[in-house]
Amino acid sequence: MGEGAERITFPVVAERAGVNPTTLYRRWDSVHALLEEVAVAALTRDGESAPDTGSLQQDLTEWAQVIARDITRPHRARYLRAMVSARTETVASCPVTEKRREQASEVVSRARERGEKAPSVPQILDHVIAPLYHHVVFALPVDSEYARRLVRDVLAMAE
Repeated sequence: MGEGAERITFPVVAERAGVNPTTLYRRWDSVHALLEEVAVAALTRDGESAPDTGSLQQDLTEWAQVIARDITRPHRARYLRAMVSARTETVASCPVTEKRREQASEVVSRARERGEKAPSVPQILDHVIAPLYHHVVFALPVDSEYARRLVRDVLAMAE
């Protein structure tokens, strides 16, 4: 959006979207709720599932690289930074994180069904997914090699 978080308001969003602010007030009870819904749509895709290559290492590597490519696109990175800067208080949960948790659970379940040792879902979120988002939010470099390194590190934690 380009403005600071304090300038993201329903009237500003409505003007950019070409709608009446009342339309937004009817659907969302706060700008934060609107941003959360947009975040899930922008930073994940409906029906998107983690890759299923038949190998845990390959699944995690491809998934991490897809996420890295997506969230480093300039408009996605700007949106992610704006969403984070708009937060004024700690939240109990984040829809983007919940979507990534579902995907990580799919990967871990498939790996364990194949008899592979797998890290836990929280380990994948904390050691692969979170660092990718962290780097983008703070404008640190993210590339395929970084994603591969995160996956190698988390695989070392497999039980």
